[in-house]
Amino acid sequence: MDGPPTDSTHLNWGNVGLGFSFIIFNALISTSLQLGVGSSLLSAAIRCVVQLGLVALVLQKVFETNNIWAVASIACLLNLLGTIEAVVNKSKKRYNHMFSAVLFGMLCSTIPVSVIGIRFAMAIEPFWKPEQYIPIVGMLCGGTISGIVVSVSYVLQEIYDNRDKVEMYLAFGASRFEACRPVAREALRLALTPTINQMSVIGIIAIPGMMTGAILGGSSVQQAARLQMVIMFMISASTALASIITTVTTLAVVVDGEDRLRPDRVDVREHPVWRARNWLFSRAVGGVKHAVQSCRGLRRKDGQNGAAETERLLG
Repeated sequence: MDGPPTDSTHLNWGNVGLGFSFIIFNALISTSLQLGVGSSLLSAAIRCVVQLGLVALVLQKVFETNNIWAVASIACLLNLLGTIEAVVNKSKKRYNHMFSAVLFGMLCSTIPVSVIGIRFAMAIEPFWKPEQYIPIVGMLCGGTISGIVVSVSYVLQEIYDNRDKVEMYLAFGASRFEACRPVAREALRLALTPTINQMSVIGIIAIPGMMTGAILGGSSVQQAARLQMVIMFMISASTALASIITTVTTLAVVVDGEDRLRPDRVDVREHPVWRARNWLFSRAVGGVKHAVQSCRGLRRKDGQNGAAETERLLG
């Protein structure tokens, strides 16, 4: 494999601002057509700038230290943040101990696949080189989150909203494995479909970002293409493994060991983080309204007192 690409392009914040103008253009279109996604576009773009800026600062320090424990910490942190994104932000339904189950599925997929893929498929020694390992783990986490959210969301929807079919299988004596197998099969098919579609069109219709970055960094086109092949296969394997683990774990929770459906273990409310945010926001708004009303009451009372004093003096 070629070494890490050289820095051949120098960008400043002015270039980032020009790129941000495309988001503003999309937001203006959304506002004019009343699509309702303009604020989401702007908030997501601002979040992207902040997150990438912080990641750049942290990774620069990690690259300079070149320490295996620092690399391992960043890899665990990426999996932790990915779990938070999947459970807190992306999932409309949750179940008991979902956070730990999703984190377990991500760690058991991204870490082994990244270690084996980088060490043997990419032939990098040592495998934990920060400039190689951390970006690849980040890509694996990104693909894994999508697969987990799709599979778990489908399973919870089928168990909570459309549970008649599973209940019928269980009523006729099927085990929970037999009753849940169609649900698990469909959930995994939906989770892997985006990855399959991406691999089907890559290179012919779309040139992926990793390959483009390698070419811009000075690598040969052949080496960039082979690198992209390996990374796509790693993403596919990691997504499949994580989806299988989380799907099986989810079904084991919502269908107990006595072959009973447990929709009571599914929480359809907002995540406690957002409920706490809404509560704090409502309290703040209520406090502001109370303060405004108090000020208006004081002004009205002062006006009445002033009018009474004027009438007394004129009388």
